[in-house]
Amino acid sequence: MALLIGSIAYGDVRDAATLLQGGSLSPGDEHVDEVDAYWSAVEETRARRGDVLVAVRDGEVVGVCQVMVFPHFQHTGGWCCEIESVHVRDDMRSRGVGAALLAAAEDLARDRGCYRIQLTSRNVRVDAHRFYVANGYEQNSQGFKKPLVAEHLT
Repeated sequence: MALLIGSIAYGDVRDAATLLQGGSLSPGDEHVDEVDAYWSAVEETRARRGDVLVAVRDGEVVGVCQVMVFPHFQHTGGWCCEIESVHVRDDMRSRGVGAALLAAAEDLARDRGCYRIQLTSRNVRVDAHRFYVANGYEQNSQGFKKPLVAEHLT
């Protein structure tokens, strides 16, 4: 069956959260039974012109990514796009799922008039870095994070 990329539906949330948990460097931060909390994030992302995309094959969610759109103070207030939470189920990697998610995210960013799309990837995710470069992303910046809540050390 074909791979379908589209906006997440409420019924997809638990499976998408399970993907996040399975691919997370801190899986204890994900609580897959709190579907309404995840859905709230989807609604807020959509209210701000972005979306959460899922890749579905044979009726199963096999990939997910969050696409956030925001006005940048740089570029004279131009629109910018940030991709977060890109996860593909282990058994579906290297089958075009991630590339299809990125392409859909890029289409959404273009449709919203974004001048740039960007993402960050943890230093230990060397395979992911190669994947992003292979899909046209340039590694030209260093990212920094500071946890604001002690139990969320991501």
